[in-house]
Amino acid sequence: MHRLKITFRVIAFTVFGLFLHYVLPQHDVVKITSTEIIRTDFSGFNRIFYAQADSGAVEQPTRDLRLINTDKKKTFLLGFMPRDKTEVMVYRNEDTGWIWPPYFKFDSSDLQAESASVARGDSWAVITHYGWRVRWASIYPNAIAVKLLDSPDVRVIPWFNIFFFGFLIVGIAFLRAMWMQFRERSIDPLIDSAEDRFDEASADIAEQKGRVTRWLGTWKKKS
Repeated sequence: MHRLKITFRVIAFTVFGLFLHYVLPQHDVVKITSTEIIRTDFSGFNRIFYAQADSGAVEQPTRDLRLINTDKKKTFLLGFMPRDKTEVMVYRNEDTGWIWPPYFKFDSSDLQAESASVARGDSWAVITHYGWRVRWASIYPNAIAVKLLDSPDVRVIPWFNIFFFGFLIVGIAFLRAMWMQFRERSIDPLIDSAEDRFDEASADIAEQKGRVTRWLGTWKKKS
């Protein structure tokens, strides 16, 4: 039972961690090489990894998809330490609208034009995005914003994620303290009272059983 609890907690923690890694903003230092629009047919598997159609447009099973092609600067230590090497990275550019995740992005066309302008200038930029790049399933991260850089040798600090996890830790500690206090004041007394009643009932049953046993013993003696 103890191993089952540990397994469940590990699975829940892993799923929650992957969920946060997908939806929280990430920052990549890139050189935009080109932009393009392709016609995309969504499958039942990868459809959940795409946002909705542009605001004001009708959602269709097949639609145009804006892509931003880049050379991304490699990093390690979760993106905190840049490396001198680069790799190809492709981002999609879709409106999120008012739905999940709550980036409230409505300017995909403007972002595509801005990305095309950056590509013509051969400059480095920071792309803020969420999501994953899964090549075998044709899944792309969704670009949220593009910001020009004077030099590729920068270290982008994810302030939003730092504050988010700080508030998350404080919130979990606060909820745990409230739960422990509620349990100590309300649940534990009920459990103790139920245990006392159970012990009293067990004692009464044992006493009644002893009386019946003694009564049967008197009949055995008479026989």
